[in-house]
Amino acid sequence: MRRRTALSIAGGVVLAAVLLAVLDWAFPPDMTRYRAASTEVLARNGTLLRAFTTSDGEWRLRTEVSQVEPRYVSLLLAAEDRHFRDHTGIDPGALLRAAGQWATHGHIVSGGSTITMQVARLLEPHRRSLGGKIHDIVRAVQLERRYSKDEILGIYLTLAPFGGNLEGVRAASLAYFGKDPAHLTDAEAALLVALPQSPTHRRPDRHPEAATHARDHLLARLAASGAIDQALAAEASEAPVAVRRRAFPATTAQFAAGLARHAAPGARITATIDAAMQADIDRAVARTTNGLDPKVGVAVLVVENRTRAIRAFVGGRGPDSDSAFLDLTMTRRSPGSALKPFVYGLAFDGLMLHPQTLIDDAPLSVSGYEPQNFDREWHGPVSAREALQQSLNVPAIRVLEKVGPERFIARLRQSGATVRLPSDKAGLAVALGGVGINLRDMTMLYAALSNDGRVAPLVSEEGGGPAAVHTLVGESAAYYLREILRRSPTPDGIVSPSLTLGRAIAFKTGTSYGFRDAWAVGYSDAYTVGVWVGRVEGTPRPGAYGRNTAAPLVFDIFGILPPEDPVAHPRPGEAIEAANNDRLPIALRRLSDGGTIRPHLAFPPAASSVDLLHDQDGALEPVKLRAQGGQQPLRWIVNGEPVPSDGGPELEWRPDGPGFVQVTIIDGRDRSSKASFRLVKPPDGG
Repeated sequence: MRRRTALSIAGGVVLAAVLLAVLDWAFPPDMTRYRAASTEVLARNGTLLRAFTTSDGEWRLRTEVSQVEPRYVSLLLAAEDRHFRDHTGIDPGALLRAAGQWATHGHIVSGGSTITMQVARLLEPHRRSLGGKIHDIVRAVQLERRYSKDEILGIYLTLAPFGGNLEGVRAASLAYFGKDPAHLTDAEAALLVALPQSPTHRRPDRHPEAATHARDHLLARLAASGAIDQALAAEASEAPVAVRRRAFPATTAQFAAGLARHAAPGARITATIDAAMQADIDRAVARTTNGLDPKVGVAVLVVENRTRAIRAFVGGRGPDSDSAFLDLTMTRRSPGSALKPFVYGLAFDGLMLHPQTLIDDAPLSVSGYEPQNFDREWHGPVSAREALQQSLNVPAIRVLEKVGPERFIARLRQSGATVRLPSDKAGLAVALGGVGINLRDMTMLYAALSNDGRVAPLVSEEGGGPAAVHTLVGESAAYYLREILRRSPTPDGIVSPSLTLGRAIAFKTGTSYGFRDAWAVGYSDAYTVGVWVGRVEGTPRPGAYGRNTAAPLVFDIFGILPPEDPVAHPRPGEAIEAANNDRLPIALRRLSDGGTIRPHLAFPPAASSVDLLHDQDGALEPVKLRAQGGQQPLRWIVNGEPVPSDGGPELEWRPDGPGFVQVTIIDGRDRSSKASFRLVKPPDGG
């Protein structure tokens, strides 16, 4: 009988244990609130760049014990749960003491809750009642079975209320003191330990007297119990409580928002941003924007060439607060001349061009499109090197016509750049800014030139690594472009960066039509810096060029970046070495026009004066006219009358006396030009 009774009891115990285990498994603690913490974006070194409120509007920053000043943890345990490290979720002595106080005073004096029981209530909030207390006890046991002591403490450090929509000690420390809880003083630590017991009435930003009283009472109680030193308590009590609620960090706000957009709630994302570099560049940009009108925005990207990682980002800094959260690095704008290097790069790849190849900078007409240089002048034959360094428009158009605008746009798109055309078909104007592109893609393309022409997407998140690499231009073309752009004339007042910064910088500027967008992109061996400056709404800024607006900031930023050791760039085997044009293969000495230059009067020069000459018989001698460009046959019209010719570029025309002469030349593709000169009697009357 006894044996049967013992077996029954044992069976009952086992059954109860099994039942409890099943219930524990079937009804685990609800960790939803803890998992639904604020999403955080951190810099490479762990510095908080930006946090986001939870779906219920709380600042709930997940916190681990290692992130908090040890003094805070010791004060918390001394005040709330001295036996935390020893119990299994319940402190029987504390519960008995709380029950006795309730019986004696008729109301709850001390709840007897352990940290683990408080965590249970924070996870599943409820009204204070006997049933609620039992709920907390059960959940506390479950939590202790599942998590370590530091993990349980971390949940408390994340969920404890600190007034308003602040939850967790990190949120409170950042909001009230502007720093991480790892750097709390003794007085600050004591204040934060006291707040969760009555967070609304003790908020230090609204009720500093109540907060001070709660802190000092806590310190006195702990000192009386011997938990802390009397001197420490006295010193901490003397610190004033005068805090204001600060805004949470929003460094690289737009960049962080992009990373967090598709992240799970409570995710911690480590960005590629270098916090120290970012702070220095923010200050440099602030110096620039101080002198700009309120509607001007500045966008900056700094990319580490080897990894393609974005190390610094300014998405829309400007005096106007409306631009503070605009990501202008993603806005497609006209690049002006900033895409010209890639036009030349494709021509170098196709062996159509060499830096020493001569290109005619002369009037040009292609299907009615007649580009002009920025200075409204023609420079005659110039080398490709000079044309790119001086950013001449007509040579760039002539090179693009050889490359093919459709092929050029296709190469940009194959490289990952998102370009927007004004129409379905790419035209020659894309070389001069007739296309939309954003700063991220532009910086990505220039970073490829520092990587021997290999392009890869920019990297925003640590550990991501560059994606697939494509060829933008060949190694020889990248070599040519580096050598050309490193010798581009620097903006006024800026000395060669090789001398002042100890690094060679290749760079190009761009200014869109109507001075709406000012661009500058520079790259060294280690970094690429892209800058865009313009009005957010796209209105003109007369006189604001890429050269005088964006380029100075590029060089300012390079002065901030870490030093870099010089890197040798040997000439690639396929690159043609030629000190001058005469050393080139004949086919590369001059870029043939293919009839692309519209005809124009080369002699006599337009607006010149020409002497009338007489022959021995006293008759007026003919005037020799000479044309350049155009596709033969040429037709000549002088003073409104067609003049018979053989269709060639030269004509002898006999005048009938002094006066102005207007010459019209029409080529075989019906392109025309007009010019005039003046016939005058020579000084001796002959």
